[in-house]
Amino acid sequence: MEGANSMRNLRINKLVINIGTGSDENLQGNAKRLIETITGRKSADEISRTRNPSFKIAKGQKIGAFVTVRGDAAKKLVTRLFEAVDNKIKERAITSNSLSFGIPEYIDISGVKYDPKVGMLGMNVNLSFRRSGLRVALRKRQNAKVPAKHREVSKEEIIDYIKKEFNVSAVEEAS
Repeated sequence: MEGANSMRNLRINKLVINIGTGSDENLQGNAKRLIETITGRKSADEISRTRNPSFKIAKGQKIGAFVTVRGDAAKKLVTRLFEAVDNKIKERAITSNSLSFGIPEYIDISGVKYDPKVGMLGMNVNLSFRRSGLRVALRKRQNAKVPAKHREVSKEEIIDYIKKEFNVSAVEEAS
């Protein structure tokens, strides 16, 4: 085989950063401000779908903030986020088509300084991967089936991709 098939190459579909705040409204505003500072994008509110009296959460209440980043901006931002976790990801954080990890304190992210108004907050980072050509199955007009081997991105492929693109290693947990 002369060259690799470019349609099999992976790319980041989207990057979602989420901060859960619970029922605290003051913390909600701080979380939104922090996410907007990190990403440079407008954040959205996470709304509860059900009530949870033990956490004092009512249905329809704001319980967190998140932002979705796509394209080249996601690739640039994820580089900074990987540096915050020392370019190491737990192997169990990777599943087919996605990768998730947490950042315990936002001051670990390069270029972000401590803000006493915000306090200390951590966040969840979720990455979704896909291959070129998936839009054929997702579009409304003239959609067609895409084989499962092209839709699914395996755990091993994601590990290889993040190692090659971002120099991030997937480590097994020490037991």
